[in-house]
Amino acid sequence: MNDTVPVHTDLVSDMAALVGGEPVVLAVRGDVVVVRVGDVVLKAHEAGADAALLAARCELAGDPRLGELFLPPLLGPVPVRDRLVTGWPLGVPVEPGAPDTLPMEDAGRMLAHLHTFTAADFPALPVAGAWDRLERAVARVPDVAGAEVVRRAFETVEPMRPGTTLIHGDWHLGQLVARGGWRLIDVDDLGAGDPAWDLARPAALFAAGVLEPRAWSRLLDAYLDAGGTGIDRDDPWAALEGPARALVVQMAARALAAAERDGTALEPAQSALLDACERITSRHEPMPRG
Repeated sequence: MNDTVPVHTDLVSDMAALVGGEPVVLAVRGDVVVVRVGDVVLKAHEAGADAALLAARCELAGDPRLGELFLPPLLGPVPVRDRLVTGWPLGVPVEPGAPDTLPMEDAGRMLAHLHTFTAADFPALPVAGAWDRLERAVARVPDVAGAEVVRRAFETVEPMRPGTTLIHGDWHLGQLVARGGWRLIDVDDLGAGDPAWDLARPAALFAAGVLEPRAWSRLLDAYLDAGGTGIDRDDPWAALEGPARALVVQMAARALAAAERDGTALEPAQSALLDACERITSRHEPMPRG
């Protein structure tokens, strides 16, 4: 964590008081704060998070039918100061390392399993928050070099199609932890939507030259071999191209915002995303917005 990022000391203390114990700050991402107290992880969600939606998503994560996929919530959402806080069992995140060591096959099979569930299984299924997350990211881009190309690239993106499939809504390898097997975390965008969006971030990183092709193939093959319904084996990019373009824009937008906030330069992978935004604007026309 960058030393210049505020740690929100009072918020952290009040979060820790929910379970009792000494807090260890794990991450501060904008106004999202994640702390560990013993074997409990507490998360203060984005300011303005919808309490009813977050409660519905936590209830989904705790449903026994999804027990092999999600860590179940221990707490929340509970208001703490001006934020909503949830509590979760501690898991071990994916270790960064060589592409061949990443759990791509496990991840692909988990996503395929998740996408077998629909609104027929969960009648009160909320709409996935993937599109809202993208819009927030673009709205928060500061006026810095690269901002205009990100905004122009966003204008080419078609909104996520309505769907009835249960999707994570913000999937990447950072959303996997080990606890009795791999489990999904971060349910902020869980809900009904287009399953291709759960593959969009790794697809975007692959297309931008950031994710190694072999790692991408392992994820894709495992997803399809496990019966994943979000893409077609004969032409996966027919479904993936639009969502992948959206995630390039989202990641570039967040990279610019984080660099400005922390006073740091873009890393090579982040610069590659800006280059990808340039290619998007040269190859795609703006979408009409209603």
